[in-house]
Amino acid sequence: MTASPTPTTAEELRGAGLRVTAARVALLETVRAGDHLGVEAIASGVRDRVGHISLQAVYEALHALTTAGLVRRIEPAGHPARYEGRVGDNHHHIVCRSCGAVVDVDCAVGDAPCLTASDDRGFAIDEAEVVYWGICPDCSTGRSS
Repeated sequence: MTASPTPTTAEELRGAGLRVTAARVALLETVRAGDHLGVEAIASGVRDRVGHISLQAVYEALHALTTAGLVRRIEPAGHPARYEGRVGDNHHHIVCRSCGAVVDVDCAVGDAPCLTASDDRGFAIDEAEVVYWGICPDCSTGRSS
């Protein structure tokens, strides 16, 4: 039995019902290669791959990819939106209060949504979003020296 080949970025876009463009391919690959990137960093990465792209086109493509479930948007309070390629596993994030670094952290308990509401009020809950806040190791070292 052979493993099925990993789909190309273009095949993933088509599978999500999206039109395949060089910019969308570059954008999805940039997000996946990055680490919780902001829009400006994503735009720069796309420009490195395909040349000019407007910031508006980046926002529109990010919206389409997020809606299609290929990209996840996170918005830590007081910080601009960030995007990541890790989707579908209901993981959480740790944000540094000093430098704004964002890192992934797996669910602490069980499977998605990994938390149980004390009263779901009739909702069918399928996801829990948790943001841990603290000081990253680099900023901790900087404070102590």
